[in-house]
Amino acid sequence: MKPLLIAENFVALDDTNGARALNVDANFWESLEKGELGDFSRLISFYEFENDWETWEIHPSGEEFVYLIEGEVELILESNGVTSDFVMDKANSFIIVPKDTWHTANVKKPSKMLFVTPGEGTEIRPR
Repeated sequence: MKPLLIAENFVALDDTNGARALNVDANFWESLEKGELGDFSRLISFYEFENDWETWEIHPSGEEFVYLIEGEVELILESNGVTSDFVMDKANSFIIVPKDTWHTANVKKPSKMLFVTPGEGTEIRPR
């Protein structure tokens, strides 16, 4: 066992409280979509953002934990035709995005964020 970098290795969590590292390489998302990374219920991931998100996403399998490490983002949530905006401008703050809620973000300052996502059934649409 050795320490890993979250930018290079996401973490898969399963329903038996198991956890395992997943190497994030050029084929990561394709392998995930093909089911080649095995079964898990949540994914811990890390991203750095300099630009607004290009898409909306929704997670029908559960709530998503969105954690701001540094920077500033405006998180936009849409549910049942109602849109709400939340500015995340304090390091170490978080929001829990409700199940079945579309969300996207405007990046106000370059940001680093951590996510715990229930990925099954996730949908994406352009902004």
